[in-house]
Amino acid sequence: MLSDLYPLVSLHRSTTYHLPQLQQDLEQLLQPMGGLAAVVKPGDRVLLKPNLLTGSRPGRECITRPEIVQCLTVMVRDCGGKPFLGDSPAFGSARGVARANGLLAVAKALELPIIEFHGRRYQTVSETFDHLRLSSEAMEADVVINLPKVKSHGQLTLTLGVKNLFGCVPGKMKAWWHLEAGKDSARFAEMLVETARAINPRLTILDGIIAHEGNGPSNGKPRSLGLLAASTDVFTLDRVFTEILGVELLQVPTVAASIHLGLCPSLNSQIQVVGPDLEALKITDWQLPDHMVPLDFGLPRILQSTFRHLYIRFIQEPMTAYTNRVS
Repeated sequence: MLSDLYPLVSLHRSTTYHLPQLQQDLEQLLQPMGGLAAVVKPGDRVLLKPNLLTGSRPGRECITRPEIVQCLTVMVRDCGGKPFLGDSPAFGSARGVARANGLLAVAKALELPIIEFHGRRYQTVSETFDHLRLSSEAMEADVVINLPKVKSHGQLTLTLGVKNLFGCVPGKMKAWWHLEAGKDSARFAEMLVETARAINPRLTILDGIIAHEGNGPSNGKPRSLGLLAASTDVFTLDRVFTEILGVELLQVPTVAASIHLGLCPSLNSQIQVVGPDLEALKITDWQLPDHMVPLDFGLPRILQSTFRHLYIRFIQEPMTAYTNRVS
């Protein structure tokens, strides 16, 4: 019987996205925490929050794989839940990005709704950020299941579970947050941690079957790790996986912020890790970005970014959808 005193992180070796085996691997991954039925109850509206960073095809391994979404959709429905998928990409719409990367076809086959995020201001428990503009669809879902990809990141060293929830900040508010934080990576990381605390995902499943190393979040290269990880505590999950990648905890601003704010254990003895031996999983040659990019966007870059977002969403995506319909 596992203790409830300390957060639990489940690890499971997995080497394929082949659907029958992947679903079995996911079920085994969640078994130590009581299976998905411990998270999803009949009638729950369940947001599946993938990483829809870009329209790149899954082979680049910088987005959440459609197979992960497909398995979780089936598993949520088996528990009596009502899944829907949502995200707020930096450029364009969730539906437009999903169409470009092949996820839309999977969603249509599953009759899985894809929704766009709309923002509202929510009061938080943070003393520094007492109000945050967040997706009402995420905040009002009965359950949020966070589905990040393991990636290096040119501004935050790594992007794992906490950073994936930045997609619950609607539209171009992301760019304005960069402007507000300036060059202070610690302040920006605290914003991300407080966003994750407010969204409060009931479950995070981290895909490291094939990860993305080097110049992430999108310009790196695939790296096979053969590993899935899950926890109901997103902060502890990120901390454990940072150790697996051989990266110093304080080198990852979001992990450092979660420890500083008391949301994540600072000692390994305060974490339950089940599955393969943690020491045996650690790697020593994970590639971080060649150089780090400043967080400070500056007002001209913000305006340029906003224009690009509006162009993609209201001109490019409708034209692409029309071309696909008539061709």
